Amino acid sequence: MLRNRRKSSAFFIAFGACLVALAIALNVGWIILNWREVAQLVFGVIIFMAIIVGIVLNTIFLVREIRRNEQHDGFINAVTHELKTPIASIRLYLETLQTREVDETQKKEFYSVMLMDTERLLRTVEQVLQAGRTGQRRRRIDRSVIDLGSVVNECLQTVQRQLNRAKIEYSERLDNGARPLVLGDHDELRVAVSNLVDNAVKYSPASPSVTVEVATFDGKRLAVRVTDSGIGIPRGQLKHVFKRFYRIPARMMSQVKGSGLGLFIVRSVVERHGGQVFAESAGEGMGSTFTIVLPRALER
Repeated sequence: MLRNRRKSSAFFIAFGACLVALAIALNVGWIILNWREVAQLVFGVIIFMAIIVGIVLNTIFLVREIRRNEQHDGFINAVTHELKTPIASIRLYLETLQTREVDETQKKEFYSVMLMDTERLLRTVEQVLQAGRTGQRRRRIDRSVIDLGSVVNECLQTVQRQLNRAKIEYSERLDNGARPLVLGDHDELRVAVSNLVDNAVKYSPASPSVTVEVATFDGKRLAVRVTDSGIGIPRGQLKHVFKRFYRIPARMMSQVKGSGLGLFIVRSVVERHGGQVFAESAGEGMGSTFTIVLPRALER
């Protein structure tokens, strides 16, 4: 299906280019034959420009729609996998418990795996729901003064429990011993930070090493930096990774699955809090750093 849509995209681009070339040829020929009739020449040029603009806009619209449909299909496939895999795992363990005699040690192991699969399901559902909520720009958020360091630590404990293979180091670099206070919604900021840390672990090697830092960005802002040693991001992709449904090239992701919503949610949450988020990477295989910048709140 993806190949067919790419062929369709190439067809519309080629078709639009042919129409533009034909329009130019006809208009130039008409000008050569009627160069003495100035009024008709001006009128013809206006019509010609209108036709060209219409053709170009139509081609752009068609290509964007094809690409958007590709992204939607990719999102549906990814979410289907993210939902189906843990459900199948939970069902297998339940069937095993129902049909066989299992000792207490194995039972505890089965329960642990099922709990992790359940948490994976919940994360996927929460991401989809959060993406829908972030689209509601007029929705109010409950703002209060929050210790950003506490929020980050809470996120790290959750991710560490769910993905215990990860080595995560946390540090704070603040001026004058002040606490990293921001004005915002605790739950939304927790979701944003959790998504960054989860991605850092997910797109890293078998034994990932992730560093998380809360630091002073400037006199009025704080920063949360999440750095990994994973697959990295090509420079041409850095400006696209925060788009809805966007996924980095498949050749780089190996067996990693995802919905393409995590970084979109991060950007939406941060912008709603008056901040900004950006990604940095030296290239493929060189790891990456994601930085959230938020306005600082006054000391309580």
